[in-house]
Amino acid sequence: MNRAGQISEKWIKASIVGTIWAASEIVLGSFLHNLKIPFSSNVLTAIGIIILISVSYIWTEKGLFWRAGLICALMKTMSPSAVIFGPMIAIFSEAILLEISVRIFGRTLVGYILGAMLAMSWNLFHKIMNFIIFYGFNIVQLYTDLVKYAQKQLNIHIDVVWLPIIILLVIYCILGFLSAIIGIKVGRKILKQPAETRNENLKIVDPAKPGMGASPFNYSLLWLFIDIVLLVGSFVLLNYSWYFWSPSITAIVAVWAFRYKRALRQLSRPKFWIFFLCITMITAFVFTKMQSDAQSLGHGLLIGIQMNFRAVLIIVGFSALGTELYNPRIRQFFLKTSFKQLPLALELSFESLPSMIANIPDFKTILRNPVSVIYQIISQANFRLAEIKGGFSQKVIIISGAVGAGKTTLLQEIVGRLKEKGISAGGIYSPRITENEKTTGYDVVDIMNNSIEMFLRMSDDPGLNKIGRYSILPPGLQHGINALSSVKNRDNQVVIIDEVGSLELDDQGWANSITGLINASDSHLILAVRNTFVEQVIQKWNFQDCLVYEVSGKNLSATGDLIIEQILT
Repeated sequence: MNRAGQISEKWIKASIVGTIWAASEIVLGSFLHNLKIPFSSNVLTAIGIIILISVSYIWTEKGLFWRAGLICALMKTMSPSAVIFGPMIAIFSEAILLEISVRIFGRTLVGYILGAMLAMSWNLFHKIMNFIIFYGFNIVQLYTDLVKYAQKQLNIHIDVVWLPIIILLVIYCILGFLSAIIGIKVGRKILKQPAETRNENLKIVDPAKPGMGASPFNYSLLWLFIDIVLLVGSFVLLNYSWYFWSPSITAIVAVWAFRYKRALRQLSRPKFWIFFLCITMITAFVFTKMQSDAQSLGHGLLIGIQMNFRAVLIIVGFSALGTELYNPRIRQFFLKTSFKQLPLALELSFESLPSMIANIPDFKTILRNPVSVIYQIISQANFRLAEIKGGFSQKVIIISGAVGAGKTTLLQEIVGRLKEKGISAGGIYSPRITENEKTTGYDVVDIMNNSIEMFLRMSDDPGLNKIGRYSILPPGLQHGINALSSVKNRDNQVVIIDEVGSLELDDQGWANSITGLINASDSHLILAVRNTFVEQVIQKWNFQDCLVYEVSGKNLSATGDLIIEQILT
């Protein structure tokens, strides 16, 4: 798929960095979590920090960190886990914190170290917030009472409620500091000693994207709305008697489980039910023994069960929301926003992921010499950048001019020259139809077979769509769409599109055809655009390096020579 002219170099770089980060999460994350290694999330965060800091020594664009974090976070949707929002939020937040620190203090030791410590400390904050979100503020009271109980048993006379959290925070900051130092060493090593390109045969690993290998899911915006209402309504019910919330939440979770099978994965793990039982029993103990107004054992058990019901609600509810947010209609909406480059960057990331995974060594190798190993991984980023940019061979040329300036005449001349030189061309041009020296409409000509259909005519038929004073004839419109099909033009070196203007800017006319040719073709594009629409057309399709030639009746031949020269080079 060719994305020439659509994606900026900054997003390409972010795609590469985010993919390296995601590859480490996928390979090393599985290893660490399967072995139940303590602080495994901190190790993964450290690797992410090292990657970002070291890459910043060769790529200095502002905004690279948060873009890479966003791409890595979105690639976590490939995870088989039913709960992905937590890791996604953590990854993106870590990248944002590092970005903010470097923006304030610059690419200095202070900026990198402080940013790394903040990013690593986010893990602690994230864990605390997760407990509060899952179990409500009762978990805070539970923690406070447990620490006070331990303080009493150990006969400690100072307040130590915050001590465990402070100790953990110090440990996290130290880990962040070490991560920054390693990242700085790797970055400096890359600057002093650029790596050689590696040509070894890579083992291709093809992790399936969400939904691949499974039956198609019936996405629904209505269900997305229903899920949000059910989730909010369930939280409201938790404030009332257990007679209301226990059967209601059970029913809601059952509905979600029926529609969203993956939502039950987390609940099917023994670890969850062991934790369920422990939370319930500890809560019953604390709330009956440690509260100043000692409550009954039954009431303590009820509070523990309520906390666990809330956790189930969060796990299953957010998994349901996450599933519905894969809806293609929602993704298409974001394609029209300022984040329209993000889906293209993600496509690059998914293409790069197999080779990135193949380049990630096993954890033992990393432990032996982390600086050298990460240096080898990061140093390939420039080669991947050159590889991607080298694949973007598609050129976009815009012929601009006023009405009657000769744009269509020039296109016809270019078609003739291309055929003389043996260059395959397709697409359309729209000759003017005149009667008594007055324009009465336009036809559309398929360049490949010279077939003609009437396209625009003056008509009073109220059933026809209009553009200005002309009516659009459906057969002519379909004829042009067929001529511009990316499948039909797959083997053409050049595709020509005449009169791109107000219709296309309103997502009509040839708009979808242009998008299809950009995304699914390597053909060079030549567009004729009225001069008043040039900037809007460039902005709509985000053409980065397109060539614009202003024409008039006097310079057609010279302009044609320049365009042919661009096509041939």
